[in-house]
Order: sequence, then structure tokens, then C-alpha cells
Amino acid sequence: MELKITRVKTSKELPDDSKLGFGQIFTDHMFNMDYTPESGWHNARIEPYAPIVMDPATMVLHYGQAIFEGLKAYRTTNGKIQLFRPDRNMARLNRSAQLVCIPKIDEGFVLHALKKLISMDKAWVPKAPETSLYIRPTIVAMDPYLGVRPSHTYRFFIILSPVGAYYPEGFNPVKIWVTDQYVRAVKGGLGEAKTPANYAASLYGAEVAKKAGYTQVLWLDAVEHRYIEEVGTMNILFVINGEIVTPPLKGSILAGITRDSVLTLARHWNIPVTERPITINEVISAHKDGSLQEIFGSGTAAVISPVSHLAWQGEVLTIADGRVGPMAQKFYNAITDIQYGRAEDPFGWVVPVEEEE
Repeated sequence: MELKITRVKTSKELPDDSKLGFGQIFTDHMFNMDYTPESGWHNARIEPYAPIVMDPATMVLHYGQAIFEGLKAYRTTNGKIQLFRPDRNMARLNRSAQLVCIPKIDEGFVLHALKKLISMDKAWVPKAPETSLYIRPTIVAMDPYLGVRPSHTYRFFIILSPVGAYYPEGFNPVKIWVTDQYVRAVKGGLGEAKTPANYAASLYGAEVAKKAGYTQVLWLDAVEHRYIEEVGTMNILFVINGEIVTPPLKGSILAGITRDSVLTLARHWNIPVTERPITINEVISAHKDGSLQEIFGSGTAAVISPVSHLAWQGEVLTIADGRVGPMAQKFYNAITDIQYGRAEDPFGWVVPVEEEE
């Protein structure tokens, strides 16, 4: 497929790297591509960042048929730009597409277009330590139609945003609130799809947690309200007697790419790893008998997020004396060192972006 390119006439002012938040500033260009039954995916183009015009009846606005991804580009210590496991993001986007009846993309072509887009907006990849360029690929249903069925037409777009830390705490430990009153997803539903519906379902519980002084919600299963699933923006991992325990991927939680990176590194280092159902009561018991050593989350936005406190049914547990645990620190260092080119990549995870002259 041909990739058409239209450049901005006047670039926006670049932000101050030291003042970056998350998801508030966007670069000069974006990628767009359209789908129709007659032409398939077509009209691939990089063009100036601009609003997408929609009919008020556009199906995504009424029935939520949409998917997205999240990944980052990193400025290495020698000034180069690289991506971290972008092939996994493209594959996961297609898995999400399948679950909500959206036509699949050509993963190789989209990755090619993404690298071209980043190359064009290379000046936006921040240079300050632990900053990055956040990448948001999205597909939305575009039919102007009020009726419950899959759309026939779609828009695929990619936007870029220079970012700092996702959580205000940065790498410092966060406080997590466990709920058995609200649920996010159920097996057989959309839990494993990266779709706006999952995040809409998490908003109310997250607001309750925030008002109570907690950073995020730890969700339990939607049937028995016993088995731990994931945090709103992260997978969750427990260190119990030196072993990493994390819930299995069985259809109700997202197959996190950072999660997979943690488990791959752990096995590479011969750290015991178990993917199995784990109940909140088991976690509470492990805390009481001293075998619960650490809890941490994993995700693209925050990378590794240590947990200092866990609130459950009126009781607040202090984890690892409220400090960053050695296991969380080890994984954070290893993953970010690979992402920023400070360490060798033994797994072939890094994909360089060739910059335009």
C-alpha cells in the first residue's frame, strides 16, 4: 500500500521536557487510514494533526465499537530513537479487532508507517531522563447509522504525545484499593480486548478509590468476587516466598506486554514464576504470615509500579514497609535500561527507528 505524506507548514512549539505530564500534548503529524468493504484498508497517509470530522450518528459514538493500543518510543543514551516490542502491540491490536468485529490490519505495514511517522516528528521525542513519546493507535467505527451491528467503515489513526511519568508518584510506591462491589470485566466478554468499554467500566470504581486517597483499583473477578484480576491500568504481580505469582490470561484481563517482559526476564534469571488464580484472601493470609514480600503492577505507561498499601474491607496492609521492593526495582531497572539503550537487549525486543535527515 502506498503511504502518502503531507507535512505541516508550520511546526508547533516543542514542550519543555522537564514539565511533561501525560497525554496532554500532541505532535505535528498523525497517521490516518480508512476501511470500506469495497477497498479494504486504504488511503494510508501521514498528515498534519487535525480533528476527525464525524456525523452525529457515527456508530462509535453510540455503540462504542473501537479499539486502541499504547506503546512508546524512547530516546537512547546515544541520541537514537527506538521502540520496545511494537510487534506485540500490533498483534494485540488485531486480537482486540477480532473480539469487536473490526477488520484486521496489516501489522507489518502499520509498523512501517509508524516508524515513518515517528521519524517525521523525531524532534518531539523528549531527551530528559525517563521521558518518552507515547504512541496511541486507534480504530473507530465510522458508519453514520443508528442500529446495533458491526460498522462497515472504519478509521484507523495514530497520534503521538511526549510524556513524563504516568503516575504523579513516578516510580514511588502507590496505594491500591481493592473492591468487591464494582466489577470491570467477565470471562467471555471484552476483558482481554483493549477497548474503550473496559476503561469506561472502570471509571466509577476508580473515582471511589481516588476519593478515598488511593491511586488505583485492584479488580476482583466478576462472578465470585474473590480472584484477583488486574489494576485499572496495569497487570498485577505478587512476590510470595521469593516466587512471582500473577493471575493467568483466561479472557478477562489484558495480555500485558510489560507483564510478559517481566515474566520472560524472571525465567531468564531463574526466578520462580507461577501464572495461576490467586484470591484476595490468599494475599491477606500471606501478608499476615510474612510470606508476602512485594506487590507491583506492570504496564506500558508506568512500566513497573510498586504497591505500598493495599486496602481491603476496612483494613489497610502495608507492603514491603511502604518502600520500593528489590524485585520491583530489579525489573524496572532491567526493562527501562533496555528501552533507553543503557543495556544490551538479549531478547530482540528493541526496534530502531531510522531518522530522516
